[in-house]
Amino acid sequence: MNSTAPLPSSKGTRPRPPKPRLPLSAFSPPSSATGESFQLPSSPTTTHPKAIIDANVIIAGDAVDLSTWKKEAGSMLGSRADGLVLSLLNVDLEKIVEQLSSTELPTPVISLSVPFKLEDKDQTFPSYLSKVPTSLSTVFNQSTPEGIASLRWALERGRPVDIDIQAAISDAVLESFEDIISKATAGIDKVPPIVLSNILPPPHDLELPIVKLVNHPTYLAFQSQVAALSLFPEVYVKFLPPSWDAPTPPTPSLEVAEITDSQQKKEWKRRIKMYLGPVMEAFGYQRIIFGSSPCPTSSGSSVASDWYEIARESLAELGVEQDFVDAVFYENAKKVYGSD
Repeated sequence: MNSTAPLPSSKGTRPRPPKPRLPLSAFSPPSSATGESFQLPSSPTTTHPKAIIDANVIIAGDAVDLSTWKKEAGSMLGSRADGLVLSLLNVDLEKIVEQLSSTELPTPVISLSVPFKLEDKDQTFPSYLSKVPTSLSTVFNQSTPEGIASLRWALERGRPVDIDIQAAISDAVLESFEDIISKATAGIDKVPPIVLSNILPPPHDLELPIVKLVNHPTYLAFQSQVAALSLFPEVYVKFLPPSWDAPTPPTPSLEVAEITDSQQKKEWKRRIKMYLGPVMEAFGYQRIIFGSSPCPTSSGSSVASDWYEIARESLAELGVEQDFVDAVFYENAKKVYGSD
């Protein structure tokens, strides 16, 4: 099973931050005295963002076909969608760009996420990409001099850079991740947003009882990790379907949702709130961004509407204000990806 570990600070550059603290009542499982209830606003199922930018929609073919996403999004997500960030997977990039520049889609694409590899020594940014708004994306596995140079090249483009953290867990690798960020950003006058995925929620063992999770070493490590990452003001976190070796639980129809939510969905929401709480404490509501597609390396599948409902309800059940919900599902993505 995948696990997480704390991300230590770069040696000699920044102290280890204190663990973020939220009241356990906010994101721990209910006690026997409260049954299934938290101290929540009434009917979190009715709390929706005013609009949505889906910041992670994966395109896997050489055609800009949003029919699968539209079908999966359903009415709740689809009717509120005001923008998409397309993530590319094994596609003909130039062909995709030509289609986007000549086709008017029902939901506007505010950014095309162009993949690059950290290990490549020679990086290029084709001129045809100027036809569409772009961001860059990569996968982090290990720190290398080539990786530092490639990340610096990407940041110098002045566009957002998405990093899918898939490094093997070790203290040395985790410490080097902060080091690669520090070295790649050194001397850049205005560092563009760096958006991390596979962090919220992190890989997790669903067989671990939730009552043991609060004091489990992996959970305590997670709190330290997000606290350390939050010290970089340009770093954001994507709120994506987790890699939990299981599909995202479905949501029943609106008329019966409150009655028939499955035990599996309730369990997922409890665990998600456990991880969402420390991220909220460390990053605040202005640096969390919603997306509906899992990371390409995820071990679990997800339907866009199912993840939207679970993500939205988990956030609402922590008692946040409407402005917080609007920021996570729309405003933050608009700020990061919406200007070219």
